[in-house]
Amino acid sequence: MYNILFKKEVIKFLKKHKWEKIISDFEKSLIIIAENPYKSELDIKPLKWLENNYRLRIWKYRFLYLIKESEISIYFFNAWKRGYIYKNI
Repeated sequence: MYNILFKKEVIKFLKKHKWEKIISDFEKSLIIIAENPYKSELDIKPLKWLENNYRLRIWKYRFLYLIKESEISIYFFNAWKRGYIYKNI
């Protein structure tokens, strides 16, 4: 099982968007990702321009994360709407 880590921006995003449904869906996704970060049942795609980086789509929001196999951890480093998230990488 992988460790899940968050950058401060992701935590701020989740606090700002306190909708029960998005928090619930994100928590369910975290459980699945922690078991297998490459799981295909979620809407996950690799970022083509960054190695070992992926995006998780939940509704209109994107959560970007990095898989560190050497540390057996997943590091969520950004979260925002689709139109804005890719500009700030």
